[in-house]
Amino acid sequence: MTAETPPVKRSAAEKPEKIRCDACPVMCYIAEGRAGACDRYANEGGELVRLDPLTILENNEDVTVVPFLDREWDGDIVTGDEAFITAVGSGTTYPDYKPAPFIVASKAADADMITVVTEGIFSYCGAKVKIDTDRHLGSECAWVRSDGEIIGHVTTSEYGSQMLSLGGVNHLTGGSKKEGRATCAALLALCNNETVQLSIDSGAELEITAGQAPVVNGQREERMRVGCGSATVGMFAAQWKGLVDEVVVVDDHITGVMSEHQAGKVIGWPATGIKIKGRRSTPGRYFQVAEPGTGWGGTDLDDPLEILGPWKPKEAWPGLSLLMVSTTGEHAAYYELDEALEPVRMEMPERLLPSVRRIEENCEPSLASVLFMAGAGGSLRSGVTENPVSLTRSVQSRLTRVTCGGAPVMMWPGGGITFMSDVTQMPKNAFGYVPTPALVAPIEFTMSRADYEALGGHMDYVMPLEDALKGVTGRQSDHRLSGRRAETRKLGAPWPVGREPGK
Repeated sequence: MTAETPPVKRSAAEKPEKIRCDACPVMCYIAEGRAGACDRYANEGGELVRLDPLTILENNEDVTVVPFLDREWDGDIVTGDEAFITAVGSGTTYPDYKPAPFIVASKAADADMITVVTEGIFSYCGAKVKIDTDRHLGSECAWVRSDGEIIGHVTTSEYGSQMLSLGGVNHLTGGSKKEGRATCAALLALCNNETVQLSIDSGAELEITAGQAPVVNGQREERMRVGCGSATVGMFAAQWKGLVDEVVVVDDHITGVMSEHQAGKVIGWPATGIKIKGRRSTPGRYFQVAEPGTGWGGTDLDDPLEILGPWKPKEAWPGLSLLMVSTTGEHAAYYELDEALEPVRMEMPERLLPSVRRIEENCEPSLASVLFMAGAGGSLRSGVTENPVSLTRSVQSRLTRVTCGGAPVMMWPGGGITFMSDVTQMPKNAFGYVPTPALVAPIEFTMSRADYEALGGHMDYVMPLEDALKGVTGRQSDHRLSGRRAETRKLGAPWPVGREPGK
């Protein structure tokens, strides 16, 4: 616009009207050229447009991610063995009386299949986070915070890993608005494979990214432990015999002592007169040798000699050699007893270096794993069938396969449709949100055409896979797709339309 051209003034009557989006309970009024509060829907020329592209999986490991706007469907017949419509970018069923956005018919292994595709609005959802580390992150049940707000807690640790339980309806909707927003934002970032900063009350500061090494108190983790102290003693007993007189593997949970351990007894390891502070469990296995921490073997120890008591003079001898090592090999030290039977630290002998390195090489890389967990409620199921419980029973009987963005899920037994899925197996930016707050996650139900018809499915809305690839939706009046993209299925992931194992 030039200085000679005055700006055009619109009258109130000429001002474009806002349109109302009904894709979630917020029911935004969206002005021309603007997006709603979720950044997923926009007003384009008075029409509701879905901003995220519909994502299609291709069963071809040589294909890279290709925007469908740059490569249109070529008209060839496509089967469910070759392409799978995910729910990423498909839209929701809200306010829940409507059929799913895509109910797609295809053939897979010469069988007629139906895949029902929708984005679920999940208030009942969260993330289970596995952090491979021997370090103590926080006491069990300690609060986990994001942006200062409580979003979850530390749960029971597993072998070589610390576990967090994040999200859930109580944090999303049961606390303050700030708590709900912080919980939703952290879950969204974690599930979309973004880095999230977390803090644990009276514990560690964390940086977590799904599929990457966690950062604990500013230090990037490298290895998870090869086993507990007792297991490490057992695994490497034969390799240490003849090289050192005593070995102690320091571990917060079970510290192992070679000369007392059954593995040592079996191979004829002589007694050394060593004394360990802590609660003796069984021979050569000790609990509670120190407090949990970020030092040796997940304890609070900087000096491992603190767990030793006085040596028994009738069994110990001057010059006795002692190797103390952690369960990851990160910490290791060598000592010899002096004339007063006091351990004196010395340089690590060359003969012991290979065994310490062997511990390290047997430790797997440390990763942070994020599993999205949710329950598919009755409202979402009504997009599949007019009788929602029939879908539940079909899933429980394994007639219907559930996927999340095409990724496999682990179904919990018992009532309802409760599932978990690895977020690294899903397409890029598979998750969205609505400001209620809740996460928006893809979910697909795949079954035979006969089974879909038997459970009372919305047969009038079934469309051929070819129409879905061309961008046709089952409910064109709801919104228009902004585009489509293809992604190759993740390496090693089962094809979503394939038969169940053993069937």
